[in-house]
Parts: sequence; C-alpha cells; structure tokens
Amino acid sequence: MRNTLISLALLAALFVPSVEAQTSKSPGNYPPIQEYLMPQASEIALAKSAAPPNISEGATIKLLTTSGFKVVHQGDNGFVCMVMRGFSAPTYTPAQFRDLVYDASLRAPICFDPKASKEVMPYYELRTKLAMQGKNPDQIGEGVQAAYVRGELPKRDGVSFAYMWSADQNLGSGIGHWHPHMMVFAPYYDNSMVGVDTFGAPVPQVSDDAGTPFSVVVIPVDHNLFVKAEAK
Repeated sequence: MRNTLISLALLAALFVPSVEAQTSKSPGNYPPIQEYLMPQASEIALAKSAAPPNISEGATIKLLTTSGFKVVHQGDNGFVCMVMRGFSAPTYTPAQFRDLVYDASLRAPICFDPKASKEVMPYYELRTKLAMQGKNPDQIGEGVQAAYVRGELPKRDGVSFAYMWSADQNLGSGIGHWHPHMMVFAPYYDNSMVGVDTFGAPVPQVSDDAGTPFSVVVIPVDHNLFVKAEAK
C-alpha cells in the first residue's frame, strides 16, 4: 500500500499540469450515444482514409459500437485504423479542448503504427470507455492517470506515430478538417522541444498534454496528401 501511494505521488508530480489544475468549466451533458455512431460502411471508409492506401489496405479496422471499439477487419501489417470521436479530446491541455468530449459531430480518422497500436491506442479506447460511462473530463483524466499508475495502460517507452490524412476529418467546431498531419506520440515532450510555435499553426508543435506521458507532437503535411473517404 505504501509503495502504491508513493507511485501515485510521483506520477502526479510528473503530470504537468495536474488534473486538478485543469478543471472543466462547463461539465455539460453527453448527447445520446447514437449521435456518435455511424453506418458501418461509412465508418470503415472514413477510418481507411486516415492513411495512404498502401498502409490502410493492410490495416486492422476498428469501429465504434455502444460497448466501445470493436475489430471488424483483421489486417496483417500491424497498423490499426479507426475513427476517434470527441471522447479522445486532450486529457489535460489545452484546457479549452477538453469539452470536445461532448461534441457528437467530431470525427477524427486515425491510423496507428504497430508500436502506437500497442502503447497508445489503449489510452484512447479507455478515454472512450470512460466517456461512454458518463464521466466528465476531470473524471476521465483521473481514470486515465490511475490506470497508468496501476499498469492497466501500457507504459510508453519511446516515440510512435499515427497518420491523420483524411480529407473528411472533422476535428471539432472552429477547427474542421484542418491539415493532413502526423501524430507523433512523444512522452514528456513540451513545445520548447519542437520550436515553441503558436498553437494551431501549420508547423510542428505539441498539441496535447505537454509534459505528460501522453504528449502529442503534431506535424502537418502537404494538403495534396489528403485522402478522400470512399465507401465500397
């Protein structure tokens, strides 16, 4: 028990800023789960549009159901493509985006590389599970932090990445489809390590949860690399 308390205290010190410092100003209420769901064919096409065809054609595809993400196609290249919802909003920072969990229109196709599929995807799936249980952003943050301490989430021992190249992505009100970009999962990075660029600028920057194990560096790519979703 003593060791567990010490571990919790150490992890709390590493998470900058803390969950308590980033309380949600507008807890809100979740729309009905049906508003977050999609027809299967449309969701498969949207998930595959996250990456270039030479990646997505061999990837595992997961779809959101009322009980979380489920595999509908088993791939053979180690990548996993899915469509994240608002439930995958930043856990800690930027604070203004934490309430995107309540945005049922958000659609964020993503294709995780083999390492991120093992180490990062479970984090987003846990966030989704907690949100679908009705947890607010503060409670989601607390649940994620506790799960990481207990070893219920994989430890992130290095950098991994994901594609987000869909021309049909909707990253939330006021953001829309933004730029095609790479998500680089770089534990404990902050913006000073990639150039201290203005948030939202089309240049490399830390976009989510700076200074924590869940830090994300976003690297925009050429707009000509957008991939259009095509239902089959």
